[in-house]
Amino acid sequence: MQSPPDAVSIFQPLRHARFRQLWLANLLSNLGSRMQAFAAAWQIASLSHSPQLTALVQTATWAPMLLFALPAGALADTLHRPTLLFRTNAVMALAAVAMALLSYGGSQPVPALLLLTFAMGAGLAFTMPAWQASMSSLVPPQEVEAAATLNNLSYNLAALAGPALGAVLFQLAGAGPLYLFNALSFSALLWIYRQWRSAEPPRATTPAARRHSVGSALRISCASPRYRSLLLHGMGIFFVSAAFAALLPLLHRDAGTYGSLMGALGAGAVLAAVVLPVVRRHAARRMVLAGGLAVYGAMLATIGLAASQPLRLLLVVMGGVAWSAIVTTLNGAAQKAFPDAVRARTLSVHILAIAAGQTAGSAAWGVLAAHYGIVPALTAAGMATLACAGLVASSKDFLETT
Repeated sequence: MQSPPDAVSIFQPLRHARFRQLWLANLLSNLGSRMQAFAAAWQIASLSHSPQLTALVQTATWAPMLLFALPAGALADTLHRPTLLFRTNAVMALAAVAMALLSYGGSQPVPALLLLTFAMGAGLAFTMPAWQASMSSLVPPQEVEAAATLNNLSYNLAALAGPALGAVLFQLAGAGPLYLFNALSFSALLWIYRQWRSAEPPRATTPAARRHSVGSALRISCASPRYRSLLLHGMGIFFVSAAFAALLPLLHRDAGTYGSLMGALGAGAVLAAVVLPVVRRHAARRMVLAGGLAVYGAMLATIGLAASQPLRLLLVVMGGVAWSAIVTTLNGAAQKAFPDAVRARTLSVHILAIAAGQTAGSAAWGVLAAHYGIVPALTAAGMATLACAGLVASSKDFLETT
């Protein structure tokens, strides 16, 4: 077994000014996004009382990744990244404004909410390759995994606070303020991207080069056996794990309980920022991933059977630690696999793979829950995730892609 690399302090990437600015601005944006995700999922669950429609919130979020990941990666490698990021974040802000207007106007049709959630997902699909490639290029190679962990920490700090704030605001004033806050939360990122695009000259590319980049994304990615293995593992992992986010709004019909469980997941992921650097000093990446899958699978298999809310909260906190280990290990390997010149387009293939898993998984677990019940569906997803843990532990090390 390959020995683990020397661990870099999780906070080391924050020494770089532009990374630090973007990280802080993204933290605010993530908070708005988590509050909006809470509002949309809870609204649709309350309006429809349907496992399949509620699961479609996750499908509508991830389907655009499936559709647009490859052209998004090509654009991120050939266009001026700060300009691209400015425009995609502006689109997401406008979609959030539209959701707020619908809510304040008293009209909350489920199809419209799903369509605007899809629009938000489309903006995110065109943002992610450029964002990940930009953030990993702002730090030295040895700090990329720490930067990925920090980015995941930003998301999960928001996941800790967002559902709790969302539950309180939702009960006091409805979904409108949550959607409006999300629209405003893009302001800091838009300001930074505007300053950044003025300071950095654009790339000189042609339409033919961009078309070539779309075709080259799959060719470059699939040329590496280890990267192919990483893509297949990521797709399967996101398929089985999609059950939690897709079905949790239906497991508990009270907004406060749902918010506390989502907050517990974020709390676990925040705790992971302390735990994971220690774990990585003593274990290879493959075993970190397998351990995370084992814990997350155990949480999925038992969350629906837990007899008390404190026990459920404890299980979800442990699941949050495990989920952070899973995501940061996969993302860190993907970001270090190829040089900066082709990083965004190869990351787009990684995003495409996990989006395929998440999209199909959300729909599949929704259908299973509609036919057999929410608890059996969660238990089945947990057993499948445990099987993934065993597969990863017994496979060749596909995470050492460099």
